Amino acid sequence: MSGKMIYVISGPSGCGKSTLIRRVLARLDGVRFSVSHTTREQRESEVEGKDYYFVSQDRFLRLVKQKAFVEWAIVHGAYYGTSRRELTKDGNLDVILDIDVQGAAQVRKKVGTAVFIFVLPPSFRELRKRIEKRGLDSAAAMRKRLATARKEVRSYTLFDYVVVNDRLETAGRELESILRCRRARLAARRKSLGPILKSFLGKG
Repeated sequence: MSGKMIYVISGPSGCGKSTLIRRVLARLDGVRFSVSHTTREQRESEVEGKDYYFVSQDRFLRLVKQKAFVEWAIVHGAYYGTSRRELTKDGNLDVILDIDVQGAAQVRKKVGTAVFIFVLPPSFRELRKRIEKRGLDSAAAMRKRLATARKEVRSYTLFDYVVVNDRLETAGRELESILRCRRARLAARRKSLGPILKSFLGKG
């Protein structure tokens, strides 16, 4: 992957990951969103190939057998996965993955240089309010999401960074700062420093 950075962003459903990611993509150049495959039903507001690749369960399981995914998991009864192609296409653009904690654990084993960021809501009560406000789930589905959230938050210690999404503007700046900081690391800038350092070796 020749120097590109992989950012894995996880957190309980409804914590605001997607909104934060959209803000970062709008403010930073050189970074793109990794589009996942899923077997869940497409929502009216979603665009094929932009939000997800919507596939049948049979198609998804064929891709699993072909080892096409760097990670995959069953979340809320549907299959989700990140294809290896999503991590390697588009040259050296950095990549943001929006995946659950199961998928993040798989990526950690396979991509040792990836950066892992966990997004937390300010409280369980606030998370419940946000999920209710979305109006996308039945009462049963909402209870399932909240039960899963209680389990997922226990995984926060496995991540490199934690962003608390209380105030959207503040959380967005924090997430953006993490990406900018990683780009300034010596390991990330070593190639681009060559011409600068070389200029100090000449005369004048």
